[in-house]
Amino acid sequence: MNSTSNSFTQQLQSAWASQGSMLCVGFDPDPKRLPLALQGKSEGMYEFCREIADATADLVCSFKPQFAYFASQGAETQLEKLIKYLKNTYPHIPVILDSKRGDIGSTAEHYALEAFDRYGADAVTVNPYMGFDSIEPYLRHPGKGVIVLCRTSNPGGSDLQFLNITPNGEPLYLHVAKLAAEHWNASGQISLVVGATFPEEIAKVRTIVGDMPLLIPGVGAQGGDIQATVSAGSIPNKPGTGMMVNSSRAILYASSGNDFADAARKIAQNTRDALRVAAAQQS
Repeated sequence: MNSTSNSFTQQLQSAWASQGSMLCVGFDPDPKRLPLALQGKSEGMYEFCREIADATADLVCSFKPQFAYFASQGAETQLEKLIKYLKNTYPHIPVILDSKRGDIGSTAEHYALEAFDRYGADAVTVNPYMGFDSIEPYLRHPGKGVIVLCRTSNPGGSDLQFLNITPNGEPLYLHVAKLAAEHWNASGQISLVVGATFPEEIAKVRTIVGDMPLLIPGVGAQGGDIQATVSAGSIPNKPGTGMMVNSSRAILYASSGNDFADAARKIAQNTRDALRVAAAQQS
């Protein structure tokens, strides 16, 4: 594997060590759920996310803005401003643009430019179901992370991801994990999305991919169990690493009042601490 100075995976390793955290805070700003003081403001979504970032930055290993929440409101400039703020203020914390892109190679080239050049993200989520040529353009950007959907946290993910595709009954999500680990990861910057709602599948993926980082949504509002998640996803002999365990709505909307940032911090700290306790039990 090629190593790149200050690459996404190196940023992540440093963040796990310096922050002592596997928590990823996701930014899914719903205009209808913003505090009243921010509703209707021209940069209300940006201000909301910025205050939560400031309140939680010492508790996380990564931040994850969700593209659709901004784009649906014509708020892409607020997203640009947010990522720029995060990168300038907290350069030690990697920023993941969660956009789940998946298209033919020539189009993927432009999605990669959007994520890495326009928005300045350190990593982006992508959908692998159009094959490697739809992922390869992202890998041409040195040091940038490419986080591939593998076993997603939503119930409908089983419709396709759990289909048996080989004579020995291997499900599709494990085939994706093998492709990512054994054939696609020449850059060393690929990670996988595996949902906290399926801890048994997390463990199977971990066995296949070794030390590859996992982005794990589903803790918090989706009900994923922290103890089961950490037990399944831990890297042997490397407690406190290997996972970016995402929580979005449970942290963002801990309070609908003016104390929203303080309330978000409390939930984030509780989640970070629970992850620490679970990780310590793996050592």
